[in-house]
Amino acid sequence: MGLDRFALYVFDYGVPTGFRVAMRHPGKIAAIFSQNGNAYEEGLGDGWDPIRAYWREPTPANREALRAFLTPEATHWQYTHGVPDVTAVSPDGYSLDDFYRARPGADEIQLDLFRDYASNVALYRAFQAYFREHRPPYLAVWGRNAPFFLPAGAEAYRRDLPEADVRFFDTGHFALETHAGPIAEAIREFLGG
Repeated sequence: MGLDRFALYVFDYGVPTGFRVAMRHPGKIAAIFSQNGNAYEEGLGDGWDPIRAYWREPTPANREALRAFLTPEATHWQYTHGVPDVTAVSPDGYSLDDFYRARPGADEIQLDLFRDYASNVALYRAFQAYFREHRPPYLAVWGRNAPFFLPAGAEAYRRDLPEADVRFFDTGHFALETHAGPIAEAIREFLGG
């Protein structure tokens, strides 16, 4: 795209992709904003246990066990878990997720992504080394009640980036669903504007 300098906003599965870009182009990174974006083992909650089992033993039975994550009920739960007022969560996000996941073969792609996520965890130490070496300005905004990427993962950034700004919001994993305004304000404040 010809960008000489840019900030990254990374979230969930996009975090390892963004960190790979940052490691390849460290001089171009002006800042990183991470929303429930993990790069530390302690940030992976118990909800990862069935996925970890699939990583260790990629059997058909372990793959099938993960289908429970792909139901409309599970999607709704992921959007609303830990949200004090679930009426604040628009149905647009989880309905659109369910619509796309209902396409033929999409469930198999998602199951493949669960398995492949182990390659991201394998890069955690490399991501952490990048943070220590290049010290990008870092803002972590986190739903404190997120079930999969725990607050300990946000706090861990300070080990490698002591100047990291870590902010928790009283919400779940999809923090923008309920806290878009406060998160936008945190980014403006972080950028000095």
